[in-house]
Amino acid sequence: MRVSKADASKARHLQRDALELAGVDPKYFYEDQASGKREDWPGLTACLKALREGDTLAVWKRDRLGRDLRHLINTVHELTARGVGLKVLAGDGVVEGAPSR
Repeated sequence: MRVSKADASKARHLQRDALELAGVDPKYFYEDQASGKREDWPGLTACLKALREGDTLAVWKRDRLGRDLRHLINTVHELTARGVGLKVLAGDGVVEGAPSR
């Protein structure tokens, strides 16, 4: 989960509710309170480090995972290379794992 100071309370609850509804155990929640423009997200760093092959990373929306499109693409590429799936719960459709052709 990532929230900014401006939307912290509302966005935190929306993200938490969506993750719990998707079956994510709260002990696996990682959180940052930071602008999308900041470079250091210690929660995301710890989360990515904890993921193992066969795991699936669930995020509320794609913009919670990357600072910008390049960062998002690089992160997804890293996850794929490590055998980690990705599940986006809301936004412009649900994306799971690798794109289908």
